[in-house]
Amino acid sequence: MPATTVRPARRRDRLLTVLAATAATLVGWAVAVPLAGVELTVRGGGGEQRVGPLAVAVSTLLAGLAGWALLALLDRFTGRARTVWTAVAAVVLLLSLLGPLTGGVGRPAMVTLVALHLLAGAVLVPGLRRTAVR
Repeated sequence: MPATTVRPARRRDRLLTVLAATAATLVGWAVAVPLAGVELTVRGGGGEQRVGPLAVAVSTLLAGLAGWALLALLDRFTGRARTVWTAVAAVVLLLSLLGPLTGGVGRPAMVTLVALHLLAGAVLVPGLRRTAVR
């Protein structure tokens, strides 16, 4: 397959992965907050803040785009992009859990935030990993 057809397909697949992760976390937020009645509040910035759908969407988009950017750099500069990226992504996902575990106000908020992080990771890690240059 010519390189000109592979690159747009890779970009499309990466974009769809980032959008799918964002949609998944928004659905998770909708199930937890409006439907289940979880008060999704975090400590930070000198007080407590509610976590709304915009914050969930923006956070997921930024994480996905950052993962995409790192993978693109690794694709260009190393022959082991998939392995290196997967290891970095796993470490970043684990470190991201520290926020909800220490910042969620109440157990339901903490559990919901952890679930949202894991949901984003469950879509982003395998989805972006699959698109790495072989």
